[in-house]
Amino acid sequence: MKGTLANTAAVLLGSAIGLAAGRRIPERFKEILMQCLGLSTLFLGIQMALSGRDAIPAVGALLLGAVTGEALRLEAVMEGLGRWLKERSGSSSSTFVEAFVTTSLLYCTGAMVIVGSIQDGTTGDATTLYMKSLLDGVASVAFASTLGIGVAFSALTVLVVQGALTLLASHLAFLQGPAVMGAITATGGLIIMGIGLNLLHLTRIPIGNLVPALVYAVIYAVLWAT
Repeated sequence: MKGTLANTAAVLLGSAIGLAAGRRIPERFKEILMQCLGLSTLFLGIQMALSGRDAIPAVGALLLGAVTGEALRLEAVMEGLGRWLKERSGSSSSTFVEAFVTTSLLYCTGAMVIVGSIQDGTTGDATTLYMKSLLDGVASVAFASTLGIGVAFSALTVLVVQGALTLLASHLAFLQGPAVMGAITATGGLIIMGIGLNLLHLTRIPIGNLVPALVYAVIYAVLWAT
């Protein structure tokens, strides 16, 4: 669990720095910083999506995931949790829910989450999660300076999701197979592209409803690609 604890601490520290800096940043600078974050997130998503050798499974998983997530109303559940945390924290931030949902999905969608958690849980090697901690910490500085305190609460999501994966690592080792990791990375890339588009305010995609796509990507890789 040491990698997950480090990652959680990095998000909190980065958020604290970002909040302190954000109070001194004029709105026009915050706006262009948010645009840069959107472009960077979109670029990362494109890179991940294009890493897959076969686009059809990723697209199929995304479509099935969207239907499943919409039926379960996962985005509404995440937003409800965000609103609950906002009320409990007494925050008046108008972007609290957006910040919480956006960064929670960004920090918990990707190959480093799976690989790092499994390595930490099975061998005690937290190197991958330490690297992810550094990346998430830096990202938290940028996001918190523009979106506010809701970013800090995504540390809870990191703690719960990565912690659960680490504790279940011995049963999830199969996820490290090349075919499975490729499917997760490509599908996760499409989801992260959606986050980038939302940050740029080009559209409003309910990203939380797309999360089941990762499960379908794993099922496809295990049943047909291995």
